Amino acid sequence: MSKRTKQFAVAAAVLLLIFTLSTTVMSVVMLINQQNVNKMIAVYTGQFEDPEQEDDVIIAQNYIIKSTTQISDAYQSGDTSQLSDRDRETLDMAKDVIKEIIKDNMTQFEKEEAVYQFLTKGMKATDSILTVISDTSNDNDNPHDVLKNRSAVCVGYATTFRMFMQMLGIECRVVHNTSLSHSWDLVKLDDGCWYHTDCYMDNENGNYYSFNMDDTACRNSGHEWNTNFFEAAVGQKYNYTLMSCKELKNTYAIPKAVMEALKEKKPTFSFSFKEKIKSEDEVEAKYIVDQLENYLTGTDKLYVTSKWTVNEKSEYVLCYYITYNNISETELSEKKRNKIDDMINDVLNKYKFYDTFGYNND
Repeated sequence: MSKRTKQFAVAAAVLLLIFTLSTTVMSVVMLINQQNVNKMIAVYTGQFEDPEQEDDVIIAQNYIIKSTTQISDAYQSGDTSQLSDRDRETLDMAKDVIKEIIKDNMTQFEKEEAVYQFLTKGMKATDSILTVISDTSNDNDNPHDVLKNRSAVCVGYATTFRMFMQMLGIECRVVHNTSLSHSWDLVKLDDGCWYHTDCYMDNENGNYYSFNMDDTACRNSGHEWNTNFFEAAVGQKYNYTLMSCKELKNTYAIPKAVMEALKEKKPTFSFSFKEKIKSEDEVEAKYIVDQLENYLTGTDKLYVTSKWTVNEKSEYVLCYYITYNNISETELSEKKRNKIDDMINDVLNKYKFYDTFGYNND
Protein backbone atom coordinates (compact mmCIF):
# COMPACT_ATOMS: atom_id res chain seq x y z
CA MET A 1 0.00 0.00 0.00
CA SER A 2 1.38 3.38 -1.00
CA LYS A 3 1.94 6.22 1.46
CA ARG A 4 -0.81 8.25 -0.21
CA THR A 5 -3.28 5.36 0.09
CA LYS A 6 -2.45 4.95 3.79
CA GLN A 7 -3.04 8.67 4.39
CA PHE A 8 -6.37 8.44 2.59
CA ALA A 9 -7.42 5.41 4.68
CA VAL A 10 -6.50 7.17 7.95
CA ALA A 11 -8.41 10.29 6.91
CA ALA A 12 -11.44 8.20 6.00
CA ALA A 13 -11.32 6.40 9.36
CA VAL A 14 -11.12 9.71 11.22
CA LEU A 15 -14.08 11.08 9.26
CA LEU A 16 -16.07 7.92 9.98
CA LEU A 17 -15.25 8.22 13.68
CA ILE A 18 -16.28 11.87 13.74
CA PHE A 19 -19.52 11.04 11.92
CA THR A 20 -20.26 8.19 14.34
CA LEU A 21 -19.59 10.37 17.37
CA SER A 22 -21.69 13.20 15.94
CA THR A 23 -24.54 10.82 15.26
CA THR A 24 -24.32 9.44 18.81
CA VAL A 25 -24.23 12.91 20.35
CA MET A 26 -27.21 13.96 18.23
CA SER A 27 -29.12 10.88 19.34
CA VAL A 28 -28.38 11.60 22.98
CA VAL A 29 -29.39 15.25 22.57
CA MET A 30 -32.61 14.23 20.80
CA LEU A 31 -33.35 11.70 23.58
CA ILE A 32 -32.77 14.31 26.28
CA ASN A 33 -34.94 16.79 24.42
CA GLN A 34 -37.66 14.18 24.03
CA GLN A 35 -37.47 13.40 27.74
CA ASN A 36 -37.80 17.10 28.50
CA VAL A 37 -40.79 17.33 26.18
CA ASN A 38 -42.38 14.31 27.85
CA LYS A 39 -41.72 15.86 31.25
CA MET A 40 -43.30 19.14 30.19
CA ILE A 41 -46.33 17.31 28.83
CA ALA A 42 -46.65 15.42 32.11
CA VAL A 43 -46.45 18.64 34.10
CA TYR A 44 -49.16 20.39 32.12
CA THR A 45 -51.48 17.42 31.66
CA GLY A 46 -51.04 15.88 35.10
CA GLN A 47 -50.06 12.54 33.57
CA PHE A 48 -47.40 11.32 35.99
CA GLU A 49 -46.09 7.84 36.52
CA ASP A 50 -47.06 6.77 40.04
CA PRO A 51 -44.25 4.52 41.33
CA GLU A 52 -45.20 1.70 43.68
CA GLN A 53 -42.63 2.64 46.30
CA GLU A 54 -42.50 4.72 49.47
CA ASP A 55 -39.11 6.41 49.34
CA ASP A 56 -37.19 8.20 46.57
CA VAL A 57 -40.42 9.55 45.10
CA ILE A 58 -40.36 13.10 43.72
CA ILE A 59 -43.29 15.28 44.82
CA ALA A 60 -44.31 18.46 42.99
CA GLN A 61 -41.30 18.07 40.67
CA ASN A 62 -39.02 19.33 43.43
CA TYR A 63 -39.22 17.50 46.78
CA ILE A 64 -37.95 13.98 47.45
CA ILE A 65 -39.33 11.54 50.00
CA LYS A 66 -36.20 10.17 51.66
CA SER A 67 -35.76 7.39 54.21
CA THR A 68 -34.65 8.35 57.72
CA THR A 69 -34.35 4.86 59.19
CA GLN A 70 -30.64 5.44 59.78
CA ILE A 71 -31.64 8.14 62.31
CA SER A 72 -34.43 6.21 64.02
CA ASP A 73 -32.27 3.07 64.19
CA ALA A 74 -29.44 5.07 65.77
CA TYR A 75 -31.86 6.51 68.33
CA GLN A 76 -33.12 3.10 69.36
CA SER A 77 -29.69 1.42 69.40
CA GLY A 78 -27.77 4.35 70.85
CA ASP A 79 -25.06 3.84 68.20
CA THR A 80 -24.49 7.03 66.19
CA SER A 81 -21.11 6.05 64.73
CA GLN A 82 -22.49 5.47 61.24
CA LEU A 83 -24.38 8.76 61.02
CA SER A 84 -23.24 11.71 58.96
CA ASP A 85 -22.75 15.05 60.70
CA ARG A 86 -26.06 16.23 59.25
CA ASP A 87 -27.95 13.14 60.45
CA ARG A 88 -26.33 13.41 63.88
CA GLU A 89 -27.52 17.00 64.12
CA THR A 90 -31.01 15.89 63.07
CA LEU A 91 -30.99 13.20 65.76
CA ASP A 92 -29.91 15.67 68.44
CA MET A 93 -32.72 18.09 67.51
CA ALA A 94 -35.27 15.25 67.43
CA LYS A 95 -34.14 13.98 70.84
CA ASP A 96 -34.66 17.44 72.31
CA VAL A 97 -38.22 17.48 70.94
CA ILE A 98 -38.96 14.02 72.33
CA LYS A 99 -37.70 15.06 75.77
CA GLU A 100 -40.05 18.02 75.62
CA ILE A 101 -43.26 16.40 74.39
CA ILE A 102 -43.10 12.70 75.30
CA LYS A 103 -43.84 11.64 78.88
CA ASP A 104 -43.37 8.32 80.64
CA ASN A 105 -46.16 5.73 80.31
CA MET A 106 -47.70 7.39 77.26
CA THR A 107 -49.69 5.09 74.98
CA GLN A 108 -48.91 4.87 71.27
CA PHE A 109 -51.89 7.10 70.55
CA GLU A 110 -50.78 9.71 73.08
CA LYS A 111 -47.27 9.75 71.60
CA GLU A 112 -48.69 10.14 68.11
CA GLU A 113 -50.96 12.97 69.25
CA ALA A 114 -48.03 14.76 70.93
CA VAL A 115 -45.98 14.64 67.72
CA TYR A 116 -49.00 15.78 65.70
CA GLN A 117 -49.53 18.74 68.03
CA PHE A 118 -45.85 19.67 67.84
CA LEU A 119 -45.82 19.63 64.04
CA THR A 120 -49.13 21.42 63.54
CA LYS A 121 -48.99 23.99 66.33
CA GLY A 122 -45.57 24.02 67.97
CA MET A 123 -43.37 24.38 64.93
CA LYS A 124 -42.91 28.13 65.13
CA ALA A 125 -39.45 29.09 66.30
CA THR A 126 -40.94 32.25 67.76
CA ASP A 127 -44.37 33.72 68.39
CA SER A 128 -43.28 36.91 66.62
CA ILE A 129 -45.62 38.21 63.93
CA LEU A 130 -42.72 39.92 62.17
CA THR A 131 -41.92 38.37 58.80
CA VAL A 132 -38.28 37.39 58.50
CA ILE A 133 -36.96 36.21 55.16
CA SER A 134 -34.60 33.32 55.71
CA ASP A 135 -31.25 33.35 53.97
CA THR A 136 -31.31 29.57 53.64
CA SER A 137 -31.76 27.86 50.29
CA ASN A 138 -33.13 24.70 51.92
CA ASP A 139 -36.51 23.43 50.82
CA ASN A 140 -37.68 22.16 54.23
CA ASP A 141 -38.63 18.80 52.75
CA ASN A 142 -36.64 16.75 55.27
CA PRO A 143 -36.47 16.44 59.08
CA HIS A 144 -33.14 18.26 59.36
CA ASP A 145 -34.40 21.43 57.68
CA VAL A 146 -37.83 21.16 59.30
CA LEU A 147 -36.48 20.98 62.84
CA LYS A 148 -33.81 23.60 62.21
CA ASN A 149 -35.94 26.15 60.34
CA ARG A 150 -39.26 25.27 62.00
CA SER A 151 -41.11 25.34 58.69
CA ALA A 152 -41.99 22.65 56.17
CA VAL A 153 -43.58 21.66 52.89
CA CYS A 154 -45.83 18.60 52.86
CA VAL A 155 -42.91 16.21 52.30
CA GLY A 156 -41.12 17.75 55.27
CA TYR A 157 -44.13 17.23 57.52
CA ALA A 158 -44.62 13.65 56.33
CA THR A 159 -40.99 12.52 56.63
CA THR A 160 -40.51 14.24 59.99
CA PHE A 161 -43.70 12.69 61.41
CA ARG A 162 -42.60 9.27 60.16
CA MET A 163 -39.12 9.72 61.66
CA PHE A 164 -40.59 10.51 65.09
CA MET A 165 -42.98 7.55 64.87
CA GLN A 166 -40.17 5.17 64.00
CA MET A 167 -37.98 6.59 66.76
CA LEU A 168 -40.85 5.89 69.19
CA GLY A 169 -41.32 2.33 67.90
CA ILE A 170 -44.57 3.04 66.01
CA GLU A 171 -44.95 1.69 62.48
CA CYS A 172 -45.46 4.46 59.94
CA ARG A 173 -45.25 5.04 56.18
CA VAL A 174 -45.23 8.11 53.95
CA VAL A 175 -48.01 8.06 51.37
CA HIS A 176 -47.93 10.03 48.11
CA ASN A 177 -50.98 10.87 46.03
CA THR A 178 -51.49 9.61 42.51
CA SER A 179 -50.64 12.96 40.91
CA LEU A 180 -47.35 13.16 42.85
CA SER A 181 -48.26 16.58 44.23
CA HIS A 182 -48.77 15.81 47.92
CA SER A 183 -47.69 13.44 50.70
CA TRP A 184 -48.90 12.47 54.18
CA ASP A 185 -48.61 9.55 56.62
CA LEU A 186 -50.09 6.15 57.40
CA VAL A 187 -49.59 5.13 61.01
CA LYS A 188 -50.35 1.77 62.63
CA LEU A 189 -51.47 1.91 66.27
CA ASP A 190 -51.91 -0.70 68.99
CA ASP A 191 -55.37 -1.72 67.79
CA GLY A 192 -53.63 -3.23 64.75
CA CYS A 193 -55.27 -0.71 62.39
CA TRP A 194 -53.77 1.86 60.05
CA TYR A 195 -54.80 5.54 60.09
CA HIS A 196 -54.11 8.47 57.75
CA THR A 197 -52.62 11.60 59.33
CA ASP A 198 -51.86 14.74 57.31
CA CYS A 199 -49.99 17.28 59.46
CA TYR A 200 -49.51 19.63 56.51
CA MET A 201 -53.27 20.05 56.04
CA ASP A 202 -53.72 20.88 59.74
CA ASN A 203 -50.74 23.23 59.87
CA GLU A 204 -51.07 26.07 62.39
CA ASN A 205 -54.51 25.04 63.68
CA GLY A 206 -54.02 21.50 64.94
CA ASN A 207 -57.79 20.97 65.00
CA TYR A 208 -57.55 17.22 64.20
CA TYR A 209 -59.40 17.54 60.89
CA SER A 210 -56.79 15.37 59.14
CA PHE A 211 -55.77 13.31 62.17
CA ASN A 212 -56.24 9.51 62.16
CA MET A 213 -58.64 9.30 59.24
CA ASP A 214 -59.83 6.06 57.74
CA ASP A 215 -59.72 5.57 53.97
CA THR A 216 -63.21 6.99 53.45
CA ALA A 217 -62.60 10.16 55.46
CA CYS A 218 -59.20 10.62 53.81
CA ARG A 219 -60.70 10.29 50.34
CA ASN A 220 -63.52 12.67 51.25
CA SER A 221 -60.82 15.20 52.23
CA GLY A 222 -59.50 15.22 48.67
CA HIS A 223 -56.74 12.61 48.92
CA GLU A 224 -56.24 10.00 46.18
CA TRP A 225 -53.54 7.33 46.39
CA ASN A 226 -52.61 3.85 45.20
CA THR A 227 -54.78 1.68 47.43
CA ASN A 228 -53.26 -1.48 45.96
CA PHE A 229 -49.80 -0.54 47.22
CA PHE A 230 -50.48 1.19 50.54
CA GLU A 231 -52.24 -0.53 53.43
CA ALA A 232 -55.97 -0.01 53.94
CA ALA A 233 -56.88 2.31 56.81
CA VAL A 234 -60.08 1.07 58.42
CA GLY A 235 -59.57 1.98 62.07
CA GLN A 236 -61.98 4.25 63.96
CA LYS A 237 -60.98 3.59 67.56
CA TYR A 238 -58.34 6.32 67.52
CA ASN A 239 -60.15 8.80 65.30
CA TYR A 240 -59.91 11.76 67.70
CA THR A 241 -63.22 13.30 66.71
CA LEU A 242 -65.19 10.09 67.09
CA MET A 243 -63.48 9.41 70.43
CA SER A 244 -65.16 12.51 71.87
CA CYS A 245 -68.57 11.78 70.36
CA LYS A 246 -71.61 12.87 72.38
CA GLU A 247 -75.09 11.51 71.78
CA LEU A 248 -77.82 14.14 71.26
CA LYS A 249 -81.57 13.55 71.29
CA ASN A 250 -82.00 14.81 67.71
CA THR A 251 -80.63 17.33 65.22
CA TYR A 252 -82.53 20.21 66.90
CA ALA A 253 -80.13 19.81 69.84
CA ILE A 254 -77.10 20.65 67.65
CA PRO A 255 -76.96 24.47 68.18
CA LYS A 256 -76.98 24.26 72.00
CA ALA A 257 -74.42 21.45 72.04
CA VAL A 258 -72.11 23.38 69.70
CA MET A 259 -72.33 26.51 71.87
CA GLU A 260 -71.39 24.51 74.96
CA ALA A 261 -68.39 23.02 73.17
CA LEU A 262 -67.26 26.44 71.89
CA LYS A 263 -67.51 27.86 75.38
CA GLU A 264 -64.99 25.23 76.50
CA LYS A 265 -62.83 26.04 73.43
CA LYS A 266 -62.74 22.44 72.26
CA PRO A 267 -60.77 22.04 68.99
CA THR A 268 -62.98 19.24 67.75
CA PHE A 269 -66.13 17.41 68.84
CA SER A 270 -68.82 15.23 67.31
CA PHE A 271 -72.42 14.22 67.81
CA SER A 272 -74.44 11.09 67.20
CA PHE A 273 -78.24 11.07 67.49
CA LYS A 274 -80.61 8.99 69.56
CA GLU A 275 -83.36 9.68 67.05
CA LYS A 276 -81.77 8.18 63.97
CA ILE A 277 -81.57 10.41 60.90
CA LYS A 278 -83.64 8.88 58.15
CA SER A 279 -83.35 9.68 54.46
CA GLU A 280 -86.35 12.02 54.63
CA ASP A 281 -84.64 13.94 57.47
CA GLU A 282 -81.34 14.55 55.68
CA VAL A 283 -82.33 17.86 54.02
CA GLU A 284 -83.54 19.30 57.32
CA ALA A 285 -80.41 18.14 59.17
CA LYS A 286 -78.16 19.68 56.54
CA TYR A 287 -80.04 22.98 56.68
CA ILE A 288 -79.65 23.20 60.48
CA VAL A 289 -75.90 22.61 60.24
CA ASP A 290 -75.37 24.98 57.30
CA GLN A 291 -77.34 27.82 58.87
CA LEU A 292 -75.55 27.46 62.20
CA GLU A 293 -72.18 27.47 60.45
CA ASN A 294 -73.12 30.65 58.56
CA TYR A 295 -73.76 32.42 61.85
CA LEU A 296 -70.65 31.06 63.56
CA THR A 297 -68.24 32.07 60.82
CA GLY A 298 -69.33 35.71 60.87
CA THR A 299 -66.38 36.64 63.07
CA ASP A 300 -62.63 36.67 62.44
CA LYS A 301 -62.03 35.04 65.80
CA LEU A 302 -63.59 31.73 64.85
CA TYR A 303 -63.28 29.39 61.89
CA VAL A 304 -65.71 26.47 61.85
CA THR A 305 -65.61 23.39 59.65
CA SER A 306 -68.04 20.51 59.86
CA LYS A 307 -68.54 17.23 58.04
CA TRP A 308 -70.81 14.23 58.23
CA THR A 309 -69.46 10.71 58.60
CA VAL A 310 -70.72 7.33 59.76
CA ASN A 311 -69.57 5.28 62.76
CA GLU A 312 -69.07 1.53 63.09
CA LYS A 313 -72.86 1.14 63.48
CA SER A 314 -73.41 2.91 60.14
CA GLU A 315 -75.07 5.78 62.00
CA TYR A 316 -74.70 9.42 61.00
CA VAL A 317 -72.15 11.36 63.04
CA LEU A 318 -71.67 15.13 62.77
CA CYS A 319 -68.05 16.24 63.29
CA TYR A 320 -66.88 19.78 64.06
CA TYR A 321 -63.36 21.22 63.71
CA ILE A 322 -62.68 24.64 65.21
CA THR A 323 -59.85 27.14 64.79
CA TYR A 324 -59.75 29.86 67.44
CA ASN A 325 -57.98 33.04 66.33
CA ASN A 326 -56.74 35.29 69.14
CA ILE A 327 -56.72 38.40 66.97
CA SER A 328 -57.19 40.82 69.85
CA GLU A 329 -53.83 39.80 71.32
CA THR A 330 -51.97 41.03 68.25
CA GLU A 331 -53.85 44.29 67.73
CA LEU A 332 -52.53 47.65 68.94
CA SER A 333 -54.75 49.86 71.04
CA GLU A 334 -55.91 53.14 69.53
CA LYS A 335 -53.89 55.06 72.13
CA LYS A 336 -50.70 53.21 71.18
CA ARG A 337 -51.32 53.73 67.44
CA ASN A 338 -51.85 57.49 67.94
CA LYS A 339 -48.67 57.75 70.02
CA ILE A 340 -46.61 56.04 67.30
CA ASP A 341 -48.18 58.17 64.55
CA ASP A 342 -47.36 61.37 66.48
CA MET A 343 -43.78 60.23 67.05
CA ILE A 344 -43.21 59.52 63.36
CA ASN A 345 -44.77 62.83 62.31
CA ASP A 346 -42.55 64.75 64.76
CA VAL A 347 -39.43 63.23 63.22
CA LEU A 348 -40.59 63.87 59.66
CA ASN A 349 -41.40 67.50 60.50
CA LYS A 350 -38.06 68.00 62.23
CA TYR A 351 -36.20 66.96 59.11
CA LYS A 352 -38.58 68.94 56.84
CA PHE A 353 -39.54 65.77 55.01
CA TYR A 354 -42.88 67.10 53.77
CA ASP A 355 -41.33 70.32 52.40
CA THR A 356 -38.35 68.59 50.82
CA PHE A 357 -40.27 65.86 49.02
CA GLY A 358 -43.45 67.77 48.27
CA TYR A 359 -45.82 65.81 50.49
CA ASN A 360 -48.84 67.50 51.96
CA ASN A 361 -49.09 66.76 55.68
CA ASP A 362 -52.80 67.26 56.29
